[in-house]
Amino acid sequence: MEIKIEKVSKTFGKKQALEDISLTIPSQSCYGLLGPNGAGKSTLMKIITGVILDYSGDVVVDNQKLNRNLPAIQRKIGYVSQEISLEPTLSAQDNLMFFGRMYGLSGSTLKERVAQVLAQVGLTNRRKDLIHTYSGGMKRRINIGVALLHQPELLIMDEPTVGVDPQSRNYIFELIRSLKASGTTIIYSSHYMEEIQTLCDELALIDEGQVVEAGSLTAIRKRHTKSSVFVKGADLSADNLAQYGLVHEQKGGFTVETETPLQTLQQISSALQTSNLVVEQLEISQSNLEDIFLSLTGSSLRDHNE
Repeated sequence: MEIKIEKVSKTFGKKQALEDISLTIPSQSCYGLLGPNGAGKSTLMKIITGVILDYSGDVVVDNQKLNRNLPAIQRKIGYVSQEISLEPTLSAQDNLMFFGRMYGLSGSTLKERVAQVLAQVGLTNRRKDLIHTYSGGMKRRINIGVALLHQPELLIMDEPTVGVDPQSRNYIFELIRSLKASGTTIIYSSHYMEEIQTLCDELALIDEGQVVEAGSLTAIRKRHTKSSVFVKGADLSADNLAQYGLVHEQKGGFTVETETPLQTLQQISSALQTSNLVVEQLEISQSNLEDIFLSLTGSSLRDHNE
């Protein structure tokens, strides 16, 4: 299921939540939306799912305009919101049965899908336990399970690992890989760079309602990564390193931008030894998504709050 977002904008009162967003999300891919809280990721996802209808621009799903074919397209979408949408006084199994009926499932088909989803999220043995007895990570897994009951072609996941334990995070990651391998298109939002790098084929960097960069991780790195040498040590200053390239203070040390990182590393090592300066760390480094986002926007992925 290919999704094309064409010049989509959205305001809430005087606040510009999205401004002229254009993206193409390939079919059967995992596409990441990376940006700080409040960047507009959730608003964009709610537009794609049809939760928000009042916006300008177009969303085209498999060559069909969303606003003209909303009911048919929505039946193909599974949406995992940030909020837990479960009844805490019911068991996991009963929650899934309830939501399955809302999707139009019934009889043996419903029972089979509930059993399959419980196995997918790794909670078959806890299926009869009440939701309020679950950990935060287990609730997240059942919340994802609800969105999978009707076997959607497109799964939209809004910050699905917030507050989860490592075991649940691994289950969610493996589930996403399995769904993608089976042909499901996935849109995955996060402000965690590591998750996007691990799971996604392509991504968009979003800040203050705008796409500041988009493409494959490899292509984005190629366009923006600068070779550099990172050096950290007692009594070091930027003045010691200025002759070797542009110096930035970073992570308790200094990054020196250079076109010849190996040669620069050797030169710095030799000069510091001659000066009897103690070096704690000296290595060639590459920019990560956090660095690229910072260079494009002037802010960190975790600078803002929703």
